Amino acid sequence: MKVSLKTLSLVLFLFTLPLCGGEYAVIANKEMKPLSLGEIRAIFLKKTPYINDFKAVPVNLGTRDAIRTSFEENILKMNLLQLKSYWTTQHYLGHRPPITMKSANTVKAFVQKVDGAIGYINIESVDENVNILYRWSD
Repeated sequence: MKVSLKTLSLVLFLFTLPLCGGEYAVIANKEMKPLSLGEIRAIFLKKTPYINDFKAVPVNLGTRDAIRTSFEENILKMNLLQLKSYWTTQHYLGHRPPITMKSANTVKAFVQKVDGAIGYINIESVDENVNILYRWSD
């Protein structure tokens, strides 16, 4: 079977296109008001200890999760290496990184039940039980 160079090039091009960007949301329980990008960044870098009179409890997805990668790049404006360096320094100052959960469902359930908890998930997973604080897309 003969495959033309144009056909082969087209197929390779289509397979190397990045996946369509997703749409994501930073979420909290229903009582939380929307936050600015700077406030969210400060919470996840543990520079702001409180949100609306509650202890801030930022929640990350797993290190290899694509939504976490998007969050770190678009919201925190840091890559994995920069974050590792940041948290290594913070460790010596007595600060710990945000807790990590395995799935968007566990993040959503945790955020619903814990005052001050803030996490991020795919916009398609958002329901009436959480409040969207901020949206972004790839």
